[in-house]
Amino acid sequence: MMLTEKLEQLKALFAEMEQALIAYSGGVDSTLVAKIAYDVLGDRALAVTAVSPSLLPEELEDAKIQAATIGIKHKIVQTNEMDNPNYTSNPVNRCYFCKSELHDTLKPLARNLGYPYVVDGVNADDLHDYRPGIQAAKERGARSPLAEVGVTKLEVRQLSQQLSLPWWDKPAQPCLSSRFPYGEEITVTKLQRVGRAEIYLRKLGLKNLRVRSEGDTARIELPLEQIKEFVLTTDLQQVVSAFQEFGFIYVTLDLEGYRSGKLNQVLQPQASGVKA
Repeated sequence: MMLTEKLEQLKALFAEMEQALIAYSGGVDSTLVAKIAYDVLGDRALAVTAVSPSLLPEELEDAKIQAATIGIKHKIVQTNEMDNPNYTSNPVNRCYFCKSELHDTLKPLARNLGYPYVVDGVNADDLHDYRPGIQAAKERGARSPLAEVGVTKLEVRQLSQQLSLPWWDKPAQPCLSSRFPYGEEITVTKLQRVGRAEIYLRKLGLKNLRVRSEGDTARIELPLEQIKEFVLTTDLQQVVSAFQEFGFIYVTLDLEGYRSGKLNQVLQPQASGVKA
């Protein structure tokens, strides 16, 4: 199916809904959904961003700016997944409990505000990954327009560029809890130090990166082709000092390079598709 046809199908889908609340993280997927929903529904579309310690402050500011640029109404709510030991104990299905909290917050909000549908930014490629959060959303009646129409991650970026969204090439930014190996307890303090470390590296001009946290060790992941330049041109001792101020004791560089979902290689083959 042509990309233009998929866009028309998305528009038709929102026209049928008449009103929709978008689970809006500010990532490229949910932002595209918010843009199309607003183009079709105008003020009958509402973007809602859930704030918790697992969301980078930077990402919240981006979400606000992007929503304002689109013109869509934007609401911020708090979620409390950190109060759930099923989440903080960091099991392999951690995302199920995160999305359960999200949609248990959004569903009654939508009902109270008169929105019959809650939609998210899940795309067609996500359906082929191990994504326990998708199950939680479906159980609570959420819809995934991109997945329903068969829009892939590449097509999300192509459509975003076609619609002149300046953040069409924005790097993926999953929640900060994905930086920890399964089984290591997640705390607000740990999330904050990872978040501060990644913001620090972004201010150095780096984009695609992860700071993995294992105990007191920070492991920096950069694209393989950027590692040599980083080592040669960066004041490494200054990076170490900054990370130690954030609360890490040891700072390492992953020589394999950045790879989405690397911490999932410990999972069984059927679950190894999850991205983080």
